[in-house]
Amino acid sequence: MRLADRTKAIKPSPTLAMNAKAKALKDAGEDITNFGVGEPDFDTPNNIKEAAIRAIRDGFTKYTAVDGIDELKAAIADKFRNDNGIDYTRDEIMVSCGAKHSLYNIAEALFGPGDEVIIPAPYWVTYPDQVLLNDAMPVVVETDEKNSFMIDPGLLRKKLTARTKALILNSPSNPTGLAYDRETLMSIAELAEEHDFYIISDEIYEKLVYDGFRHISIASLGEEAKQRTIVVNGLSKSHAMTGWRIGFTAGPRDITKAMTNIQSQSTSNPTSISQKAAVEALRGPQEFIGTMLAEFDRRRTYMVDRLNWIDGVTCKTPVGAFYAFPNVSSYFGRAYKGRVIGNSLELSTYLLEEAKVALVPGSAFGDDKYIRLSYATSMESITRGLDRIEEALGNLK
Repeated sequence: MRLADRTKAIKPSPTLAMNAKAKALKDAGEDITNFGVGEPDFDTPNNIKEAAIRAIRDGFTKYTAVDGIDELKAAIADKFRNDNGIDYTRDEIMVSCGAKHSLYNIAEALFGPGDEVIIPAPYWVTYPDQVLLNDAMPVVVETDEKNSFMIDPGLLRKKLTARTKALILNSPSNPTGLAYDRETLMSIAELAEEHDFYIISDEIYEKLVYDGFRHISIASLGEEAKQRTIVVNGLSKSHAMTGWRIGFTAGPRDITKAMTNIQSQSTSNPTSISQKAAVEALRGPQEFIGTMLAEFDRRRTYMVDRLNWIDGVTCKTPVGAFYAFPNVSSYFGRAYKGRVIGNSLELSTYLLEEAKVALVPGSAFGDDKYIRLSYATSMESITRGLDRIEEALGNLK
């Protein structure tokens, strides 16, 4: 049996693959410290869980509108108005089964053969594969740590062609934890207008920002920017609801309608119960976010300080999300017991097997000089894991 050609163009998620390997070692009795998982270690707040339980008891367990219930879309519209200063109507909003599903709907609605999609590196591992799955070509543009991993507008201009269909922007970023300032966003928005391409703005980590940083949605920079932008967001990170699978988009109504038609033939509606829980997440008390953020901030400070203390490691301080992205390239070419480390994958494998620490190689995100560590785990695990990393790196000569 011959599989479709598109299956040859993609690869399994490296983050999930590393997590699976770590789990297998843990199941075999190994004491593994896992820095690989990109989800909050907090439980979903009780008021959100209770809303889901009420939905079940009330019999809200049937099909809903494909693009989400009106009650949830109204709550999302209020969120955009209050948090981002953007007005969207309900027919410009669509609810899907997580932000990843939202991104895939956008790719299916916009991309086709011959299209080019610009993706700044480091990038979230899924972006290039979703472009390839929809017969378009990812155009990776490198960014510089010295510029906080923001794409340089001058370099972006050089990469634009008549085939450029869209730019995927992720701020705050997975994996770097860094984010875009207003000036750079304005320059990107002007280029999008000048060269007629869309901006897909992944803002899933919007609520998780530190040091007084203020998240700015590029769609808020004027009507032209809004009409060229599809904003992607969700509740997985902000409300510890990864398993509930609720993501949403806001953008031009013709694109939203096309995505709704696509979703009607793939998943139909998002889970009815999760939608009711999402209403409560958006409408209910928000103190949980501040509590979670304060703990992430404590872990962030400790992890970044410890990483920068290790000889040969440098790490920019993230202003958002819950990842550290240290440069470990000084260890390439070193060896332990005859085992030579040549790249980030080999270093990550070495740390898993020798130090019993799971993390993700930077090559998965488009930059081989780095590794990604998540601090969405306990301080005890962070301390133990960093102790092990420091010792293992010290053994490389």
